Amino acid sequence: MNRPDTLAGTAVLTRLALRRDRIMIPAWAVPIALLVASSASAFGSLYDTAAKRAEVAASAAGNASLRALYGPVFDTGIGGLTAWRTMAFGAAAAGLMAVLLVVRHTREEEEAGRLELVGAGAVGRRAPLAAALATGFGASVALGVLVTLGLLGHGALGAAAFGCAFAGVGCAFAAVGAVAAQLTESARAARGIGGAVLGLAFLLRAAGDGGSGTLTWLSPLGWAENIRPYGDERWWVPALFALWVAGLVALAYALVARRDIDASLIPSRPGPAAAGPRLRGAQGLAWRLQRGSLGGWAFGFAVGGATLGALADGATDLVRGNDRLADVIRDMGGASGLVDSYLASMSGVMGMIAALYAVQAVLRLQGEENSGRAEPVLATGVGRVRWAVSHTLLAAGGSVLLLLLSGLAMGLGYGATTGGTGHQMVRLTGAALVQLPAVWCVAAVALLLYGAVPKAAVASWGVASLTLGIGLYGPALKLSPWVMDLSVFTHLPKAPSAEVTPGPLVLLTVLALALGTGGLAALRRRDLVV
Repeated sequence: MNRPDTLAGTAVLTRLALRRDRIMIPAWAVPIALLVASSASAFGSLYDTAAKRAEVAASAAGNASLRALYGPVFDTGIGGLTAWRTMAFGAAAAGLMAVLLVVRHTREEEEAGRLELVGAGAVGRRAPLAAALATGFGASVALGVLVTLGLLGHGALGAAAFGCAFAGVGCAFAAVGAVAAQLTESARAARGIGGAVLGLAFLLRAAGDGGSGTLTWLSPLGWAENIRPYGDERWWVPALFALWVAGLVALAYALVARRDIDASLIPSRPGPAAAGPRLRGAQGLAWRLQRGSLGGWAFGFAVGGATLGALADGATDLVRGNDRLADVIRDMGGASGLVDSYLASMSGVMGMIAALYAVQAVLRLQGEENSGRAEPVLATGVGRVRWAVSHTLLAAGGSVLLLLLSGLAMGLGYGATTGGTGHQMVRLTGAALVQLPAVWCVAAVALLLYGAVPKAAVASWGVASLTLGIGLYGPALKLSPWVMDLSVFTHLPKAPSAEVTPGPLVLLTVLALALGTGGLAALRRRDLVV
């Protein structure tokens, strides 16, 4: 008897996946590549002499917190400093992109029932997984090529190593996503596993770079930086990515052959026969659905806030002798003392990241609607507005929690190095909470798009990413004032380096309420997905 072709139909499914992702892949790859290229341009402007570049490299090498956050500096040229500044977070973004792509075309398709329909045709058992991996690998390689092209002006060999590092991390986490999709029954849980592995990889890299360096070699993100772009490149390190990918892909293929469609290797636990008091309302259900995600974000904000606070005392050392970089920090955080300007700018960055959480929490509404789970809820006495408000309140309240944690942690980290911990915790918590009206505005835009034009709701990620990009790179690139004003965060007081006036906060809060109300009104009038 001839064995069935388990990969039949892979090419067709790959073309279909690429067509579906014709917007998503460029939306991830192009901004990451542009941020790397713009960072190189900014370093060329800020550190225009070899002496300045050597000084900032020495400051980074001597600061354990900076090494943990960004990694070591292997070369004092513009390319080497760009690798130091962007490798850790840029490679992590590449890994996240790959996880989301692979889970989207495996577990998410299976959960929605489309994979079973596809499998009824002339499609092999492993073809959907193979097509998803081909899409994830292809997107990762495309990102690596874009990064290489953006840095060719600073040396072709270093640019190629830089692109290879990004592509390697992307492929490594595409394989992680493939395994995660076999372990769970929901796409949300699979994304959670992939995100947890990525977070662990980042922590291992940070611990290794801030300490002895051994732990760095346990993380794919550590392998990426140890390729050493622009600094005596190590071309044998990509072999580690190849071994990682080969092992996980083989494991994913073995797992997919051992389970049924819609099944998983980790079965979901049956719930209680009767719902508890907390699950008898829309708000309780929304909390139950979103509490795991909020917990992960809260942990990240606490760790990030403490790290940024610990770095604050070294801000003056980092910009010593570089008036232009000091001006950039003041542009981001106000015109007061340099340390307070740094703290204000970091509070703003945490606010912009909190906006990403708020968008995710609001768009959970779309996920519930598209999966058909919203319809049974709305068939009860729960109205559309009440259902939507339950998730929106979690987005708003969760943002308060995240910024509260980041402010407390930042005050703790800064106070531990300078003294006066209690005072700094109060002061920086206030600075963090100042960001809330802008966060709520971004969340309200997501709610408006979901309610009025649900097919365009994904554009709310673009709004959140635009605010983050403007905030991070606008001052360094000297963007025009009208471009800076596109971000609602530009209009906030620069606490703690500037006096907080209530006017902008009130206006932004009113704007958020108006946008959110418009979204709820539109949702009430349109048809739901059936």
